[in-house]
Amino acid sequence: IVHDLFLNETANYAHVFLPGSTFLEKDGTFTNAERRINRVRKVMAPRNGYADWEITQMLANAMLKRSGDAGWTYTHPAQIMAEIAATTPSFAGVTYDLLEEMGSVQWPCNEKSPDGTPLMHVDGFVRGKGRFIVTEYVATDEKTGPRFPLLLTTGRILSQYNVGAQTRRTENVVWHDQDVLEIHPHDAENRGIEDGAWIRLASRSGETTLRAKITDRVSPGVVYTTFHHPDTQANVITTDFSDWATNCPEYKVTAVQVSLSNGPTEWQEDYAAQAALSRRILPAAE
Repeated sequence: IVHDLFLNETANYAHVFLPGSTFLEKDGTFTNAERRINRVRKVMAPRNGYADWEITQMLANAMLKRSGDAGWTYTHPAQIMAEIAATTPSFAGVTYDLLEEMGSVQWPCNEKSPDGTPLMHVDGFVRGKGRFIVTEYVATDEKTGPRFPLLLTTGRILSQYNVGAQTRRTENVVWHDQDVLEIHPHDAENRGIEDGAWIRLASRSGETTLRAKITDRVSPGVVYTTFHHPDTQANVITTDFSDWATNCPEYKVTAVQVSLSNGPTEWQEDYAAQAALSRRILPAAE
């Protein structure tokens, strides 16, 4: 089951898709990085007939119907906030009435700080002094060689957001309608690659195809691409290595080879067919 606003890539594998609602159709709260809890007020009723929390509640009760039900009988998001306050000490004093009165409040908001806590660390840090540890540099296990002489690094572009589930559905595609591989003129010439040509990008982990963009924005020996378009799936190429301390995936250093190609790989064609099949509900929905 996928419950989302868009038919995203995960929905390609779903047996059931439940349409979500936009921020314009929501009642509730959101908490930002400043610890500030703000109210969200809908300006229109959800087009699908139910708020997201109502769908979750109906689904939970239906799944547990044989044993009674989940016992969820909320009628308004304020009741859900009351349960959050009852189970989360830093939100213990948060209510919709308080948010209506103050406009917003910053957690911790509890008996000790009934109006919230604009500044958490005044005379010291709440959890004590920070603990800093000097660590030695540990080089990656990924190495270039005769089979994979180039280094691939991946990243974002301004006009698209992460995997583009939202931004690819807008006019942003005017600026970035596909992932391309940026390659230095020297490396391109050695491989007989012209600007805009289909190329095969391969590593020890996998391979994909995309079009080449010859540019001196990258250094010789380095190639670069983005990961905004699922029909490219740049992370098919990247390794499984990660940082020993944080387990952050190693997306910036992958040994690769680039060569000419006739077009999409077999797995890309299979993916495109599956994606088209999963979106067959769109005409019916419209």
